[in-house]
Amino acid sequence: MHLPRPKEHRQPNRRFGKWSHWLNPRFLALYLGAPIGLLFLLYIIFDFGVMPIITRHGSEFPLADVTGKGIEMAHEMLRSQGLDMEVAAEEYHPDKPEGTILSQYPAPGTKVKAGRIIKVTASIGQKMVTIPALSGFSVRQAKLNLEASGLKLGEVAWTFSDSLPEKVVVFSYPASGTEIPAGSVVNLMVNRGRLGGVVYMPLLVGRQLSEAKKILEELGLKLGLVTYVQNEEFLPETVLEQSAEEASELEPGEEIDLVVSTTE
Repeated sequence: MHLPRPKEHRQPNRRFGKWSHWLNPRFLALYLGAPIGLLFLLYIIFDFGVMPIITRHGSEFPLADVTGKGIEMAHEMLRSQGLDMEVAAEEYHPDKPEGTILSQYPAPGTKVKAGRIIKVTASIGQKMVTIPALSGFSVRQAKLNLEASGLKLGEVAWTFSDSLPEKVVVFSYPASGTEIPAGSVVNLMVNRGRLGGVVYMPLLVGRQLSEAKKILEELGLKLGLVTYVQNEEFLPETVLEQSAEEASELEPGEEIDLVVSTTE
């Protein structure tokens, strides 16, 4: 008759001692897997929930084109998109009125998000410069003076003057001191020399009455009868006709009659 063998009592692993239960697979799965799973869950929530809110992911939209618009209109257009605007630079422009947007950054159509500041360059209009004093200078020096002022030399015509040396500028038209757009042309009247009191009639048609009067005085001629004619196609006091033809020979002191425009 066989008697049942008594159950063996397992003794704790002396090697691991009290830490042996930490190595139990169920314990590892429960106490290490749960934190890892929690971290993964937090990552998913942060990546797909919080980050899109912070970065406004998916809220990009094409940037409006504000070039050619006035500053106020451009500002309103960008504000309607949730954007702000900063005038980063200003430039002279011969064809764009003051306050017109010349360029923008980023470029129109670029994908942007609300809250971004759009930088623009605005026109400050046509640059105006003053015609420098040219009387008494040689044509070459007068040209250099004009170019230094941002102007160009136009036509060079000849006249006679007893008060100035030969081949120097007698006057310019428009006259020195006049403010005109940069890059404009300035014409010169240059002294050919002395010629027994003969004066050649200049072209006055198209010039302002005040300028025409000054030209006549500098040539030793006088302003005669001024007749006003209503004509809205020209600025007021624009010379429409002159009594002597251009380049005709006249005597000093001779009177020149003019027909001038008026809007009244």
